Amino acid sequence: MELDMQWDGNPNIVLDIQTTLGISLPVQVKNIGFTGTLRLLFKPLVAELPCFGAVCVSLREKSKVDFTLKVVGGEMTAIPGISDAIEGTIRDTIEDTLTWPNRIIVPIVPGDYSDLELKPVGLLEVKLVEARDLKNKDLVGKSDPFAVLYIRPLSAKTKKSKTINNDLNPIWNEHYEFVVEDSSTQHLTVKIYDDEGLQPSEIIGCARVDLSDVTPGKVKDVWLELVKDLEIQRDKKPRGQVHLELLYYPFEKQEGVSNPFAGQIQLTSLEKVLKTESNGYDVNQRKNVITRGVLSVTVISAEDIPAMDVMGKADPFVVLYLKKGETKKKTRVVTETLNPIWNQTFDFVVEDALHDLLIVEVWDHDTFGKDYIGRCILTLTRAILEGEFQDTYVLQGAKSGKLNLHFKWTAQPIYRDRDRDQ
Repeated sequence: MELDMQWDGNPNIVLDIQTTLGISLPVQVKNIGFTGTLRLLFKPLVAELPCFGAVCVSLREKSKVDFTLKVVGGEMTAIPGISDAIEGTIRDTIEDTLTWPNRIIVPIVPGDYSDLELKPVGLLEVKLVEARDLKNKDLVGKSDPFAVLYIRPLSAKTKKSKTINNDLNPIWNEHYEFVVEDSSTQHLTVKIYDDEGLQPSEIIGCARVDLSDVTPGKVKDVWLELVKDLEIQRDKKPRGQVHLELLYYPFEKQEGVSNPFAGQIQLTSLEKVLKTESNGYDVNQRKNVITRGVLSVTVISAEDIPAMDVMGKADPFVVLYLKKGETKKKTRVVTETLNPIWNQTFDFVVEDALHDLLIVEVWDHDTFGKDYIGRCILTLTRAILEGEFQDTYVLQGAKSGKLNLHFKWTAQPIYRDRDRDQ
């Protein structure tokens, strides 16, 4: 049962706020106004009146909550930024506590209703790869972007990336894990901020991806358009894009969902670590495995490269390197063409493929130097999963151009020495 609800009141609520500066603030919450849709689930059905054992209470979606904050015996403006921080924390806590799939269980008939409580159902692995064309928030220089990611907006469940200084096209290459309670209704939220040092960070843009769009056991590679606000999207100005790679594992074994990092022909040492008798795959064990191997990259050709000289042509060549490596590979220069063909293959020894990136840059050769054209930044996950494939990639940072690449992966799984890492 879903009920539209509106409530206004003035309860006497006093919060004891402990700031990171060690200051204790008694904060009074007044003039609370609430509007939303209340969702009631009557379960389980029983043979005695009222015919259900308990009621699960939650909000169908994020609702509007208004309130007034006041420091007991003082003013909120005494400490800069404290009002916004406390208000944001309260709103996030209300949203997390009451919004579906979170729920409050009210027993009606005595019994054990622990099965109705919110429980983890899977793990979402998120690779924050990069962002591009971010909106500049600084008057001098460029923004210093960092990312905040969460499924539930609580500080303990929120991940924050490192800050990339003075860069509107940052590469993070960071990996996070999130516990999922309801893959059909929950979503991953990404917010990109400009680090302002001691001052409050300014948001550049935000994006959201529904977990229902992520197929269990399958890698989802997405570019998300950043918007100013996820609730009211009136501002259509470009704010950039963020690149994510998502992989969702249900805790319970599902038919057709197997460990994508294990070969199907023979049992490798990697499979032996990951395989369990209970569900076929122990998610937590993957942290103790390094996926090592050789990546063979064939630079086949490029199409529609932008002209770089006065004759309407270019002299392109390609530079390839791993984000965590030191060695760079370079193709030969193909002169006076916008559609070069190379067909050159390069091998890379990869020490930790799950956490590395391949960067492919296209340059124009000049007599007195070289000019940058564009690049592709690729995770190695698809190569690990498929073993061998060929695809076409759009050049980032270029007005036009596509790059045709072929990949082959030869795995050499090894175990991480836990004692040595500790």
